Amino acid sequence: MTPASSRRVPIEPQTVDAPLSDCAVFLVLTIRDGEASLDTVRSVLGDLGGLVANVGFRDLDASLSCIAGIGARVWTPLTGQPLPKELHPFRPVVGAHHTAVSTPGDLLLHIRASRRDLVFELERQLLDLLADAVDVVDETVGFRYFDARDLLGFVDGTANPVSAALPEATLVGDEDPAHAGGSYVVVQKYTHPLQSWRTLTAEQQEAIIGRTKADNIELDDAADGQKSHKTLSTIVVDGVEHDILRDNMPFGSPGSAEFGTYFIGYSRRLWVIEKMLERMFIGDPPGLHDRLLDFSVPQTGSTFFAPSATALEALGDG
Repeated sequence: MTPASSRRVPIEPQTVDAPLSDCAVFLVLTIRDGEASLDTVRSVLGDLGGLVANVGFRDLDASLSCIAGIGARVWTPLTGQPLPKELHPFRPVVGAHHTAVSTPGDLLLHIRASRRDLVFELERQLLDLLADAVDVVDETVGFRYFDARDLLGFVDGTANPVSAALPEATLVGDEDPAHAGGSYVVVQKYTHPLQSWRTLTAEQQEAIIGRTKADNIELDDAADGQKSHKTLSTIVVDGVEHDILRDNMPFGSPGSAEFGTYFIGYSRRLWVIEKMLERMFIGDPPGLHDRLLDFSVPQTGSTFFAPSATALEALGDG
């Protein structure tokens, strides 16, 4: 019989593959200094699966889920483990006209469900438990808009990987065995000056996005010169296309001063998202930036690593 100490514990990823939801909260937190704060966060993250199950039991069909991501600043103090190979704080991308800004963030909680009350209740319980161990940097409530469209009127997330391609694109594997089953996560909050966007014709908007507005059909890539958002955000290296998983959502309200799109991308390889942002903000070739940025203003930018659910649960045992 194999000794218990030598048995390999199966690695269970977090619910990166949870279905696109009707409601979400994107909660970015910083952890206060001190071992007591770290102990509190370890305890809460270690029991995250149980908390989700307790709240989600009220309506199993609502598919309540929560993914926790940890930032580079607190990774080693919190987990006691070396950094995942690519994890570092969000690096600003400075273009000639637009900048992808970097903002603080030690923890990301991405809560999803088809019911707003379940999302609210899980967030409330988590913040009650975290108490004064954390500070809220940003709380954004997202909603599904018509047939998965953004506030600019276009379908968002069309190119997401599916089936077997989903874990291949999102989950770290043998290239970093100590962190297998985890995923790099980048979040950015973009606000939209809709009045300016609406001055464009549908054809002009479609040329910027790279898809038709009504039926979401891909337009041909430009042979040279200005490229569309679709083309600039598609990363191909040595003939291989590298996908990420987007679960973007609109946020805000017509009467508020702030509304737009919350970008969240999950990837097996952080460099893929970073290359995407470089092409958008600097341009390809440099100087021809993504014209979508003329109508989408980045307000935040943070990077996290979402460890496997197995690794998260182990935090509570420390």
